[in-house]
Amino acid sequence: MKGRIFSGVQPTGNLHLGNYLGAIRNWVNLQRDFECIYCVVDLHAITVPRTSEQLTNDTLEVAAGLIASGINPDSSILFNQSQVSSHSELAWIFNCTAKLGWLNRMTQFKEKAGRNKENASVGLYVYPTLMASDILAYKATHVPVGEDQKQHLELTRDIALAFNSSYNKSFFPIPEPQIFGTASRVMSLRDGKSKMSKSDISDYSRINLKDTSTEISLKFKKAKSDSNPLPFSIKELEERPEARNLVGVYAALSSKNEEDILREFGGKGFGIFKPALADLAVSVLEPINNELRKLMNDKSYLIKVLKEGSNKASSISQTVLSDVYNIIGCVR
Repeated sequence: MKGRIFSGVQPTGNLHLGNYLGAIRNWVNLQRDFECIYCVVDLHAITVPRTSEQLTNDTLEVAAGLIASGINPDSSILFNQSQVSSHSELAWIFNCTAKLGWLNRMTQFKEKAGRNKENASVGLYVYPTLMASDILAYKATHVPVGEDQKQHLELTRDIALAFNSSYNKSFFPIPEPQIFGTASRVMSLRDGKSKMSKSDISDYSRINLKDTSTEISLKFKKAKSDSNPLPFSIKELEERPEARNLVGVYAALSSKNEEDILREFGGKGFGIFKPALADLAVSVLEPINNELRKLMNDKSYLIKVLKEGSNKASSISQTVLSDVYNIIGCVR
C-alpha cells in the first residue's frame, strides 16, 4: 500500500523560488509514489494580522501556484484548511494532549513573537498543535518538511505517541519526515546567509513565481556575488555564501549536483555564470508563470478545485475524528 503524504503551505502571498525548489517541486514528484494531500493552511495564516482581502487573494494565488507547478487536483487532494472543520476540532483534543513544556520549547514562536510575546496571539503559541491535527487527521505516514519545521513535526510525533499511550491504542501512525537535499534551503539573492523570504523588504532578494522572464534575468544579474571566479571544488565555496547559493540554485534547477556545475563553470566569472543561470531559471519558471497567471484569471475554477478537494479531505478526516471521539469517550 502507498504511504500517505500530508503537507501544507501558508497563503502569505508571493510564492518564490525557495518555495518551489525547497518544497513544491518535491511535492509534484511525490505524487508518483504516494497518496498525496496538500493543504493551503489559511487558519495558520491568521495567527498574525491579515486583511480579509489579503487572505482570500493569497489563498487562491497559492492554489494557482501549486497547480501551475504540477500538483494535479485530479490525482492528489488539494484544499484549504478552513473548509474542513475536523482540523480545528482535533486541534482542541491535541491541546489537551500536548504539554505546556513541549510548546515552550518551540523556537518558531520565540522567533516570531520576539520581545513582544505578551501581545502575540494565543493562536501563534498553539500553532504546532493545529499543525499536528493537520497531519494526523489523515493518519499521514510521511511529511515533507524543511529545517524550520522539523521541530514541529517532532511535536506531532510526540502528540501521536502520547495519545496512543493514554488510551492504550496504536491508533495514530508516527509520521516520518522527508527532508530533501539539493537547494532545499535557498538563500536570499542579496545575502547568502539569510533564507530567501517573501517578507524581505527587497523584492530583489527573491525570484517570485509571478516574475516575468525580464524580471528573473534582471534579479540574477543584480544578485550579490564576489569578484573571484567560481572554484573547481565545493570546499572552496565554504567561505563564499552568495556564490554557494547561486551554484546550489543552478544545480537544483538543472537536476545536477554542485560538483557537476563547478566542473562546467569552474574558473569562469559571474559575468558568464549569472546569464547562464538566468536563462536556465527562465526556461524552468516561465511555463509556471504563464499557467499561474492564466489560473488567476479564472478564480471560479480555483474555488471549485478547493471545494472539491475539501469534500475529499473531509471524507477522510471526519472518519478519523469520529474514531478519536469514540476512543476518548465522547457521547456522539
